[in-house]
Amino acid sequence: MIKILYVEDNEMNRDMLSRRLELEDFEVVLAEDGAEGLKATVREKPDLILMDLDLPIVDGWEATRRLKDDDDTKAIPIIALSAHAMAEDIDRAFEAGCNDYDTKPVDIERLVEKIQKLVANK
Repeated sequence: MIKILYVEDNEMNRDMLSRRLELEDFEVVLAEDGAEGLKATVREKPDLILMDLDLPIVDGWEATRRLKDDDDTKAIPIIALSAHAMAEDIDRAFEAGCNDYDTKPVDIERLVEKIQKLVANK
């Protein structure tokens, strides 16, 4: 079973998307902010991370940079999730090290395809 770490500060978003992913047979681990996401990555060793970008304590861009700079976590694919679909937001996510980008509200079929593709290519 593919283990996903979902880093999201909005409780409603966390609850809704994690349930939808579990229905697709993914194991989902949750973190509420970037600092917690960094710790959970080391502890849980997920196959993939869904990273909100606008996070408290450590934002998603910085958390991604730290994960990609660490030899133990740099191979974990990261999909940025954001309500911001501006070109500069997307570019900034890729510059931080994200492997893909998706917008909120999430299209679950599209997101599942991206997850499966990234995990298969890991």
